[in-house]
Amino acid sequence: MIEDNVILVTGGSGFIGGHLVDALRADNEIRVLDVDPEPSTPRNVNSIEGDIRDRAIVDRATEGVDIVFHQAALVSVAESVAEPERSHAINATGTLNVLEAARRYDARVVVASSAAVYGEPESVPIDESHPLEPTSPYGLDKLVTDQYAQLYHELYGLDAVALRYFNVYGPGQTGGDYAGVVTAFCRQARDGEPITVHGDGTQTRDFVHVNDVVRANQLAAVTDEVGTAYNVGTGSSVSIRRLAERIRRIEGSDSEIVHTEPRSGDISHSCADVSRAREHLGYEPTIGIDEGLKTLRLSPPI
Repeated sequence: MIEDNVILVTGGSGFIGGHLVDALRADNEIRVLDVDPEPSTPRNVNSIEGDIRDRAIVDRATEGVDIVFHQAALVSVAESVAEPERSHAINATGTLNVLEAARRYDARVVVASSAAVYGEPESVPIDESHPLEPTSPYGLDKLVTDQYAQLYHELYGLDAVALRYFNVYGPGQTGGDYAGVVTAFCRQARDGEPITVHGDGTQTRDFVHVNDVVRANQLAAVTDEVGTAYNVGTGSSVSIRRLAERIRRIEGSDSEIVHTEPRSGDISHSCADVSRAREHLGYEPTIGIDEGLKTLRLSPPI
């Protein structure tokens, strides 16, 4: 799909960034900018240790690049609540540094945004015209990221696209908020530990496999429909309780499912309307939750 380009992946040693690098490196020259780069890098990958808050390093990493996939971020909602200034510096100001460098070197940019920009949904499924009312510093920072990308297209003609990820999961992911809950449940089931569900488990999420997210990024990198944001999900959702039950079954585990106190500020339901991405990017989610969970069953223990 993408060939013979010089590509920068910020956060390329992370979960989604690493999958992007693996998908692109055979046919392109890849640069990875990460605060914690992998100790060994494969062919066609130039690893640069650095922080997106450092404008000089971002500028050096972007020079001569055709496409930037901007994945670097502070992704924890809880950390953003505890340290809002740090969250803003990484997620908002860091993105501004990336966009400025891309504008300077005329590189296309695909920015990782988030469904957190919507806050508590008024209704589901959520389309891109839904009110943007984030409920955490992380969500607000991602909204800034998202709208800066669109504004840079309007003001400067930068080819920029924002992708609003819903709950991404897949092989190689570590634990976290409701994206990492899949990984956490799998680990608990494999270890025979109780599978811990926050609240009553009726809250629903749209879990999208990382392979579909990688494909959405590739489509966004070649589309003519730039200067806008697209949801990246599946268009269907599953309750957290049902997710725990499915994982227990797939893992062949006897783990008990236990319920803990609800998380403060947790939204009730989330599901993506992917009509815009389908129409303008040609994006079509291909991996359902059961098939996706089996890819984790076949992966090494985390």
